[in-house]
Amino acid sequence: MITPDDVTGLGTILGIWAHPDDEAYLSGGLMALARDNGQRVVCVTATRGERGTPDPVAWPPDRLAAERTREMARCMTVLGVEEHHWLGYADGECAGSDADAAVARLCAVLDDVRPDTVLTFGPDGITGHPDHRTVSAWAGAAVDRAGSGARLLHAAITDQREARWGALTEQLGVYLPGYPVLTQAEQLAVGLVLPRDIAVRKVRALAAQATQTTGLIETLGVDLYTAWVGAEEFVEAARLPVFASGTLVGSPAD
Repeated sequence: MITPDDVTGLGTILGIWAHPDDEAYLSGGLMALARDNGQRVVCVTATRGERGTPDPVAWPPDRLAAERTREMARCMTVLGVEEHHWLGYADGECAGSDADAAVARLCAVLDDVRPDTVLTFGPDGITGHPDHRTVSAWAGAAVDRAGSGARLLHAAITDQREARWGALTEQLGVYLPGYPVLTQAEQLAVGLVLPRDIAVRKVRALAAQATQTTGLIETLGVDLYTAWVGAEEFVEAARLPVFASGTLVGSPAD
């Protein structure tokens, strides 16, 4: 577990994510704290999330991509992040894209940024989404190939968090069947409970991505939503999660 003051130890941070809002949900508070410390924070997003709607008639892909591009810019402004890059892949099609080309592009970003810490999904992709899982593989391969020595951290869901919020996330349909994969809290490399002001700022950043969050915030109410997104957790990339949907599936030694 770390405190907000410990965020300085992460140095220059590079986040590699699949869709707009992934970065804010999983690391928005951490990014805001780092920027407040004067640390360099760079964010990479693989797709524009153009299929992320239950109403494709009102939001056809081109229109939604344009809107989510604007939303992402507003989100980054709230968090204080000034460096953001799109990879330009099609939403939902990362797994079928040229992996070697994607890894090469990420290597170029790594060479330019020279991060101390890389944040991304674990192999499970948190929700099980294929784009998330593919981006995790790309990021891990790029860190290995670039040989930058960056610390690679995977977003995680702990058993304690699931015990608190599992009923709500099931009700909301956040995860694909068989997910989330759970990590024991003591295995965390970063377990950050956000200070109130940072949690409020994170919610502002998420609210900026209105096509994705307005309905959810209205359904839950601001206070419950703020509590729900008020912690961020990561494990070292080499450490395997040990539970899947509450069932033991492996150990770091396996």
